[in-house]
Amino acid sequence: MILVSAVALIDVDGRVLIAQRPEGKSMEGLWEFPGGKVEAGETPEAALIRELDEELGIDTWESCLAPLTFASHAYEDFHLLMPLFACRKWQGQPQSREGQALKWVGVRELRDYPMPPADLPLIPILRDWL
Repeated sequence: MILVSAVALIDVDGRVLIAQRPEGKSMEGLWEFPGGKVEAGETPEAALIRELDEELGIDTWESCLAPLTFASHAYEDFHLLMPLFACRKWQGQPQSREGQALKWVGVRELRDYPMPPADLPLIPILRDWL
């Protein structure tokens, strides 16, 4: 079981930030919500705050992370449990710090981007919420 925390960063125009997995990583080329693995002793919120700083160079606060839904998906080699938070407030401009492409996408266009299987069920929930 792998616990990964993810976020739907939502800008003032209601668009969501997605990141493309870089070459050399598993599921390379697929688009996903930013986030990463929860380390031992971390809460999902603390992991997300750390990952957003490391991957995108932005700061946010636990009070700005609203739990939205979660994914539970069995991949061939592991089971993924991934809470998805919504966030509308952060400091800084998201920038690619790990070679990943970034794109702001309207929620209705999310299905146009190939995503990992665990992310797909999150799209209609996010769409209905926004």
